[in-house]
Amino acid sequence: MYFINHEQINERLEFLGVLAHSCKQLEQQWNANDGDLILQLAQERVLHLAIETVTDVGSLLIDAFILRDASSYEDIVEIVQGEGAYSEALTATLLELVKLRKPLVQEFVNWNREQLHPLISRLPEAFDEFGVSVKAFIQKELA
Repeated sequence: MYFINHEQINERLEFLGVLAHSCKQLEQQWNANDGDLILQLAQERVLHLAIETVTDVGSLLIDAFILRDASSYEDIVEIVQGEGAYSEALTATLLELVKLRKPLVQEFVNWNREQLHPLISRLPEAFDEFGVSVKAFIQKELA
């Protein structure tokens, strides 16, 4: 029998809804205000929180279903996708997202904050698909 921390997974999936709403607001305000510094920094934080939330859910699934250990953030996404938790198209978006971690966290001084990152407009839909897919995956594995 697997121990699945449903509470932590659900909290994080709900938080993705907050981030999706934030992406939409950010995009609207960016277009209206030409991406002033506060919006630029907000964008970085939204992307960073998105990375951490998606990989937290992935790590919780890996732990719950005793999958192989991940060696990187990209590996977390690939391991869970390899088990059939979500589509290859969603995997591509998630990999694009998690590859931003190093630039956002370690190379932030050189981060190009002048433009709205193209993922901002795609993340709300990706988060919806991710949440539905993760819940379906858990149900399938428990059946």
